[in-house]
Amino acid sequence: DRAAGSAVAVTWLRLGALTLLLTVVAGAFGAHVLESRLPARSLAVFETAVRYAAWHGLGLLAVGLVGETGVGAGGGVSVAGALMSAGVALFCGSLVGLALGGPAWLGPVTPVGGLCLAASWAALLWALFAAR
Repeated sequence: DRAAGSAVAVTWLRLGALTLLLTVVAGAFGAHVLESRLPARSLAVFETAVRYAAWHGLGLLAVGLVGETGVGAGGGVSVAGALMSAGVALFCGSLVGLALGGPAWLGPVTPVGGLCLAASWAALLWALFAAR
């Protein structure tokens, strides 16, 4: 159903825009607050989290646009969006937590998030190839 697909696409567009908004805020926070308070290694980890969040915020916009245009197979687009969202939360969230001195158990979360991000791009690629 076109209306249902459009509603799902809007969800990914909204999440993409929210992710990008948060990356701007986090980037400014890192540059103006954390830069003088964190060791260089922790600041680099924080910056990696922000960079990956920004790229995948754009990725979520792409997922939403693919979903809206109907270019990709619908189920694969939804899987891509879900995996990308989970990946941003797990990968970027765990890196931010680690950079800010969070618990060590966040360390093993990071590669799970990275796998979600990689799988999201694979799902989007599959959706594009599986489309009519």
